[in-house]
This record gives sequence, C-alpha cells and structure tokens, in this order.
Amino acid sequence: MTDPGLAHLLERIALVEERVRRAVTVRRADDPEPDDPFRGLYLSDETVRRLLDEPRALPAPDEIDEERLAAAEHRADDAERAGAHLRLRCLAREFALPPLDVELLLIALAPDLDGRFEQLYGYLNDDVTRRRPTAGLALALCGVPAASAAARGRLHPAAPLLARGLLLVEEGERPFLGRSLRVPDRVAGHLLGDDTPDHRLADLLTPLTAPTPLTAGDVHERGPAERLGAALAAGLHLAYLREPPGGSARALAVEALRVAGRRALALDLTQLARDPAAPEAVVAAGREAGLAGAGLVAGPVATPEGERPALVRALAALPVPVLFTGRVSWEPEWSPAVPLLVEVARTGAATRAALWRAALDRVAPQGAAVDQDAAAAFVLTPDQVERAARTAHQQAVLSGGPLTGAHLLHGARAQNSAGLERLARRIRPTAGWTDLVLPPPALARLHELAARARHRDRVLGDWAMRPGGGRGRGVMALFAGDSGTGKTMSAEVIAGDLGLDLYTVDLATVVDKYVGETEKNLERIFTEAAGVNAVLLFDEADAIFGKRSEVKDAHDRYANVESAYLLQRMESFDGLAVLATNLRANLDDAFTRRLDLVVDFPRPGPEQRTALWERCLGPSLPRAGDLDLEFCGTSFELAGGDIRSAAVTAAYLAAEAGRPVAMADLIAAVAREYRKLGRLCLESEFGPYVALAHDAP
Repeated sequence: MTDPGLAHLLERIALVEERVRRAVTVRRADDPEPDDPFRGLYLSDETVRRLLDEPRALPAPDEIDEERLAAAEHRADDAERAGAHLRLRCLAREFALPPLDVELLLIALAPDLDGRFEQLYGYLNDDVTRRRPTAGLALALCGVPAASAAARGRLHPAAPLLARGLLLVEEGERPFLGRSLRVPDRVAGHLLGDDTPDHRLADLLTPLTAPTPLTAGDVHERGPAERLGAALAAGLHLAYLREPPGGSARALAVEALRVAGRRALALDLTQLARDPAAPEAVVAAGREAGLAGAGLVAGPVATPEGERPALVRALAALPVPVLFTGRVSWEPEWSPAVPLLVEVARTGAATRAALWRAALDRVAPQGAAVDQDAAAAFVLTPDQVERAARTAHQQAVLSGGPLTGAHLLHGARAQNSAGLERLARRIRPTAGWTDLVLPPPALARLHELAARARHRDRVLGDWAMRPGGGRGRGVMALFAGDSGTGKTMSAEVIAGDLGLDLYTVDLATVVDKYVGETEKNLERIFTEAAGVNAVLLFDEADAIFGKRSEVKDAHDRYANVESAYLLQRMESFDGLAVLATNLRANLDDAFTRRLDLVVDFPRPGPEQRTALWERCLGPSLPRAGDLDLEFCGTSFELAGGDIRSAAVTAAYLAAEAGRPVAMADLIAAVAREYRKLGRLCLESEFGPYVALAHDAP
C-alpha cells in the first residue's frame, strides 16, 4: 500500500514537472537551433540578437495549475483527517513555510527524485553542465518576477529555507539569479520517509526518552514537568533548567516535552564546543529537531570559560524548543531572549527507588527483586540510574549468576567521573565491620554515620530537616584519636558498607605557599567531590582546618581567610567527608558546630589488643605452636597500626627463615616497633622474652 505522505509528495513533484514541460516547450518553440549538439556550450550571433531584442520568459502557472494544486491539497486534507502523516505538510507547518517556499523547495528537490530533471534544468539553464535549478529559473517556474524583492527574500540567508538548513544556495560568486539551489540529503531523505539522523550530528545529538514516568504523587517533579510542558505547548521556546548534584533536569525536560507533544533530542554542549564547524552543527541540530518534531535538551551549560557563549546564543535563537540544563547560574548576556528559569529539585529518595525498580525491570526482570537500598547512598540522576542498571546487568551476565546487590553497587560506582582522581588518591575498600576492633561507643557512632549517609536524602530532602541558608545535604564527621587507632580503616569500612569508593586527599596537592592557591585547590576538590559518590577523607585535617588566631601579621590574616573559607564551603558541601586528626585540640571550634558526628578513637585495651593480634596475623599465616597472643595483647601497649606493622614484620622474618611464625618472630617484630617509637624494651613488659627482644637486630 502506497504511503499517503509519499503519494502527496510525488503528486506535488508531478505538478512541478508539468510546469517544466511547458517551459521546455516554450523554449524549444523560441529556439533557432533546437538540434544543435553543442547547445549550451556557446552563444551564436542569432542567440545574442534574440537575447537583446526578445527577452525570454517562461510561462507562468495558469488556472489549470491552480486547479490541479487545489485538487492535490484537497486529497491531502482527506488523508490527514484519516490520520495519515504527510511529511511535506508537517515540514511546512513546523518550519512555518509559506506556499512560495514550498514550491521553491519542490523545484530544488526534483532532481533528487527523478534524474530527468537534471537534463531538463540543464536545457532551461542553457548550460548542460548546470543540472540543478538556479534561483532565477526557480522563481520563473513559480511565476514570480525576478525583480520582486519579496520573492528574492525567500532565498535570503536569514529566511526560513536557508536559515533552517532546508535549502542550500550554492555558487555564491555568481550573480543572484545564476546561483544554483540544492536540497540537503537529510531533508530529501526525511520527505521520502527516512528518519536516519544527519551523520554530521552522530557525536552531538542523541534521542532521549524519560527513564520512567514520573510518579503523579511526587510534587517535586511531576508538577514542574506538567507546568513546563503546558508552557511549551503555549509557545515557549527557551528555558534554563538549573539542577543541583543528583538533580533530574534532563528527565524533567524530556517529560515536559512529552507533555507538549514533542520528542526530545539531547545535544552535548561539551562536544559541540570542540567541533571545528560548530555554527553549522547548530543549524543542523535545529533542522533535525524540526524534522523530528522535537525539542533540544542542551547541556551541560558551563561558565563562559568552559563553553563558548556564542554557541549558547546561537542555540537560544533557534525557532524550536530549546531547554538548557546545567548547574551554573544563567548569564543574561548568553542570549538576547530571556529564558524561563527553572530551579530543579534533587531527585527524592522515593523517586530514585522507583527509578531503580523501573530500570532494573527493563534490563533484567529478575533484577527488580534486588534490594535497591544497597545503592541508597548514591546520589544519581535518572540517566545515571539507567546506565548503572545496564552496567549491573552486564556484570551479572559476566559472572554467570543472578543480579545481586554487589552488581548494583558496581554499576553505581561506574557512574563516577575520574576528575577527583587527579586531586585525591582513590582506595577501593576491602575492610569490613568485622575487621574493626573498637569499643562499643565508637562502633555505634560509626554505624550512625553510615545510617546518616544512607538516609540523608529522605531526612534532609523529603522530610525537609535541613533549613535554608545555602546549606548542602552533606554529612561531615570528625575522627579523632592517636595515630594507629583505626581512623583511616574506619573511613574505609564506612565507604565499603555504603558501596562507595574512598578518596584520600593528598595535602601535597592542596597546601600552597602562594596566597589564595590553597583555597582554589580545596574548591576544586569540593567541586569534583560533589559530582562523585564517594567518601572524602582529609587525613591530618588539623593541617588545613586549624584554629584561627589573632592577626599579628599578613600571614595570620591569610591563614584566617583560609579557615573562614573552609567553614563556608563545608556548609554548602553535598557529599560525605571525614576529617581525621590526632590533634583534635588544634581544630577551630567553629568546625565542630558544622560536624554531624565526632568519633573518638581511644587506644585499645588488653582485650582489644589481643583481638587485633589475632586479626592482623590472619587465618592464612602459618603459626608455630608457641605463639602466645594473649601475652602480646596484655603486655605490649601498642595501637592497632603498630600491631599490624609488627605482624607484617614477623611474617617477613618467618618467610626468610622458611618456617611458621613463632613467638620469637613476634618478639623481634615488637622490639623493632618499640625502637621505632623511641621506647625501651623493659623486662616488665617483655617478661621471659626480654632476652629475645635484646637479641633482635
């Protein structure tokens, strides 16, 4: 069955052919040498005389043409009422083309649909090498005079046909009437029913679909989508959706366009800014949106240094709905048109859980039964949730088993950007709760910290338990205690329990001797950390979070500015950060107020030290029968880090001797730790093993 849209297009091309036939007939009747094989390659004297004395004119459309056009359009009306999609008509409506523009487009399109038109146009152009219609020929076939300013204006670069990329006027070095007209292949393909996007936009433009229908009960997301969609349907063409980390600006834009009856196409502004022919890509993107009946969702919008404002201005000028997304404030000079500014709320815990369920159900129906609370600590956008679910499914396929919470965490971690790795050291957590040997109060505080990180969106977002004032939704904790008491390991355990990576901030990348540089480095770390789901550990935090002091010279003044900046930045931080110090008294009291939890790490007692010896030696290490770990735990007052170091030293000694770890190895290792710490090996501590301690190298 013939496609009604294609039938309508071919019927209109047939009308063009009738006019071309009449024009050829008139030209042949007036041609003194119609059978000249070199026609069009030279001008004879007779031809020159006729050009001077009798200017040639092509026949204008007559009443028969008008009747045939009216009949064709009447049939098109009937087809549309029956539900047919007529692409030529839809294109004319979407691009606001008047009838003359449609005729010019069809005349230029004819050689791409029927090869005979190349020869016919070459004949009418009096040049066999020019096989496309010229501007003068096209205007003549439409029955408008070449001197008509209004008609010539339809081929102006700012007119819809050219500005929207539907028609190309080539050979600009020629006079206006001699310039050839061509329809881009993408437009011709679209009119013939091909929806393959322009290859020019392969790396810039992708179709978007909403990850899941937004729940009607979520007033934070469904309401704005409906209101924005209504505004788009009413004629709004420009909006800027500003989102926080974990926001759903793209999902909101897609849903709003769906409400307005349009598809969504995502335009990557970062890639566009790198394109050497970006202005042409902007025109092509606007044309693609018009052909698809879609709106553009362009982002991320960055500061003028990061993106070229001229591209944002060019996109904003497109006569298609353009919804920008980003995290920065909109600069008025980016566009003469004033966009609708929309502050997008961060995706709530309930909505994100629904997104996880829907995404898992799409990629692996059995995965919907997986507990999504495993990834509750991850602040992900709807697009990231969709990608994380696909990654989790791929990991499950690779493992050959069902999809589990571990696969879910792997997929969620895969959405982290690598920007923070340039500023901090990444640690993949391997320790668990069973590896911690701490008193019950400290252990309870650590569990509370994990719970705060896991449920912060529900408590601070859905339940609105954090007031305004620009405060973020971050969780800040202080780990205070002597060196080796388990602060870093506890941060690793927290990260592992939440399924997050641990990033340890290297002070060498932060502290700078030049004024203001330390604050800039910290700002880069906080900014990158806001877009990464991880635990940020500031070890030896007193070095940069120290007390403010009385200003006696310029050094004191700038040191106080540094601390004041950190106080402000901590309040707006949205991530999970742990400050570790063994000099709690050196921290400014103002930091304490901004901390959610303070966990004190005391030195271990005898029972805890015995347990630490047991854990540090591990189950795989071969042990001799004379090991007395209870003696080691009771007699040697060492911190957990020191015990681990001694256990490793003992293992090396045993490996070198080619036997299991014996008590002598442990005593020798402890003696070395004592010397490292500047302590004496006393008989009161080493007891019967004091001789082994003194003999240790």
